[in-house]
Amino acid sequence: MEFLVTVAEFGLLLLLIVFFGFLSVVVFEAWRRRNSNVSVETVTTLEDPKSIKPIPCPHITDPAEKYLSLIVPAYNEELRLPAALEETMDYLQDRASRDTSFSFEVVIVDDGSVDGTKRVAFDFVRKHTVDNIRVIPLGKNQGKGEAIRKGMLHSRGQLLLMLDADGATKVTDLEKLENQINAVAREEYSIRNPASKDMDFRIGDVQVSAFGSRAHLEEKALATRKWYRNFLMKGFHLVVLLAAGPGIRDTQCGFKMFTRAAARRLFTNVHLKRWCFDVELVYLCKRFNIPMVEISVKWSEIPGSKVSMLSIPNMLWELALMSVGYRTGMWKIHQV
Repeated sequence: MEFLVTVAEFGLLLLLIVFFGFLSVVVFEAWRRRNSNVSVETVTTLEDPKSIKPIPCPHITDPAEKYLSLIVPAYNEELRLPAALEETMDYLQDRASRDTSFSFEVVIVDDGSVDGTKRVAFDFVRKHTVDNIRVIPLGKNQGKGEAIRKGMLHSRGQLLLMLDADGATKVTDLEKLENQINAVAREEYSIRNPASKDMDFRIGDVQVSAFGSRAHLEEKALATRKWYRNFLMKGFHLVVLLAAGPGIRDTQCGFKMFTRAAARRLFTNVHLKRWCFDVELVYLCKRFNIPMVEISVKWSEIPGSKVSMLSIPNMLWELALMSVGYRTGMWKIHQV
């Protein structure tokens, strides 16, 4: 009996050592990333394949020059990117032909691809001009979150939409997010500026965010996925709830829209560079009291996804870093 007690005590001691060891690693890594929201590699110019003259790169702090910017992060998307871009450009050009006030740009962020992604992207620039499509090459892979952050920080739109390179969500659904943002922005503007006239309203100046959602597809997905995948996903959703709080059911959908004012505040503060930056966006929206709306969108599974069950441990690691970073005050909130 005394032997069993000794073994139990040893096991408990070992667990405590492992726990505090892991906690120390998380704290150290969170401290190391305390300035990861500050860009080390600054993008100052953009390349025009039709000219040897570099183009000055805009910044989110500059006044808007377009109505809509679409930010597309791309990592080894040589095969899936062309079809998605063709569909996107068809929609944008058709809308522009019907509405002379509608202006747009597509910003493709090549996240260190080792295939022909960059070549494909510049082919579209040649076809549609650098005013409508721009490419930001990151050189080395930095993660989806950092690719989107770079694209957001160097876009020209009053509204900024992030969407995946695979075309899993129909680009026409951006109008759902746009309409909701417009309604909320006008309401916020009228509350804060009761004496102002409607003609003074600029949608990009009001902070609002809209999250595309696949939550309405969850019941069907649960019925078709393996039980252990459902268990892992439910566990991940619970951790997200604990880390960022309630409000958005589907944080991981890659279809999100922000006003320029909201994007300026959010993406100058985002620290996470890979899969869980979406959760950090929800957390920051709450910290800044930025209104959030969640809108159901059409979504289809496209072969070639970079996300797998092995991604979940990395996501949990990032969520742990985020929780420690903000709760200890190591990750500062910058008012922009």
